[in-house]
Amino acid sequence: MNWLDVTFPALTLDQLYDLLKLRVDVFVVEQTCYYPELDDLDRHPETRHIMAYQGEKLAAYLRILPAGTSYNDNPAIGRVVIANYARGAGLGHQLMQKALVSCQQHFPNQRVKMSAQEHLTAFYNTHGFIECSNTYLEDGIPHICMIQKT
Repeated sequence: MNWLDVTFPALTLDQLYDLLKLRVDVFVVEQTCYYPELDDLDRHPETRHIMAYQGEKLAAYLRILPAGTSYNDNPAIGRVVIANYARGAGLGHQLMQKALVSCQQHFPNQRVKMSAQEHLTAFYNTHGFIECSNTYLEDGIPHICMIQKT
């Protein structure tokens, strides 16, 4: 597995295409969720893009947004996605571990928040996140706000 942790300007055109294609394939097509995928947050100068390539194929991706974008006082993890062919092998856990290391490095001493799909609450609990809201609909899918434990 080849891991990358880069900002928008460091992405190659192929990597940008790969991450957008993976997100659309899973969130829009597979989950039939129509939402504004291009939200201008990918290219924020402090946004981190965590990617895992298996050979030439993008297997996993997420982005980390700085405080002041999704949440006023907290950086945020979002767009967490594993390619269909790569699921079931623990790659999601590896992706979250990489993300949390990146958060500590680039956004030290800040608790990370996320808007998680509700059915993944237990998964995020294993990575030190706790619920901080009731369930709400986001783009027609039940979500819950989660924040890192102190």
